[in-house]
Amino acid sequence: MTAVTELIVPRRYCGPPDSGNGGWTAGALAALHPALRAAGEPAAIEVSLRRPPPLDTPLLVAEEDGLTSATSDGVVVATARRAESEPPYVEPVAPDAARAAEASYPGLAFHPFPTCFACGTDREEGDGLRIWPGPVGGGRVAATWTPDPSLAQDGRAEEDDARVSVPATWASLDCVGGWAGDLTERLMVLGRMTARIDSLPVIGEEHVVVGEALGHEGRKTFTAATLHDADGRVVATARHVWIAVDPAAFGGSTPAR
Repeated sequence: MTAVTELIVPRRYCGPPDSGNGGWTAGALAALHPALRAAGEPAAIEVSLRRPPPLDTPLLVAEEDGLTSATSDGVVVATARRAESEPPYVEPVAPDAARAAEASYPGLAFHPFPTCFACGTDREEGDGLRIWPGPVGGGRVAATWTPDPSLAQDGRAEEDDARVSVPATWASLDCVGGWAGDLTERLMVLGRMTARIDSLPVIGEEHVVVGEALGHEGRKTFTAATLHDADGRVVATARHVWIAVDPAAFGGSTPAR
């Protein structure tokens, strides 16, 4: 196995308070996979999260036979490989409808992980993504998202048409799936995410992210998400496998019954 580099999940990108946001971590590892580092057509990458990603901790990233692995003290934290199939497409929602849905975001009443970089209610503007999806019918939830300059790829926020980094783009597609799967009733964390980026989101432009519930099987919940620009064009797509957990094990909270 050949070492490629180190990966660190900074504390800013937490999900639960003491571990990395699944989407950001998955995207950061996906960005190191040879299929994304090579020039060419967009590639769908599947990332499996084996354990909670530690924060501010160097992870050794290595690649062998198409599998890119991130390890901590010899223990595998996550793996990435080229996906065998493309993630499904979720129909767009008009920006006005998505914006209106945000007022019904379930996380405003109860949030198991309010520190979450992607959807946490404790995060300030310009710090977290603050993607707060509400129901729009048909098993879907939606929210608007205008990327902050701090999310710019390689820090190039001042350039015209500056684009969001790959990890932050994956993060934008993460929790919207969890809320489509109803995080208030089924507390869960991301176990696997497959995403394809057609074009990185533009800094400062409004986007719409839509999540869709695809079903349950035991402890697993299946969802999908698509990120659209304001004109309804596809920016990126994802599918997720969520695993039901005891929130206390992740520093989260359980809703009062």
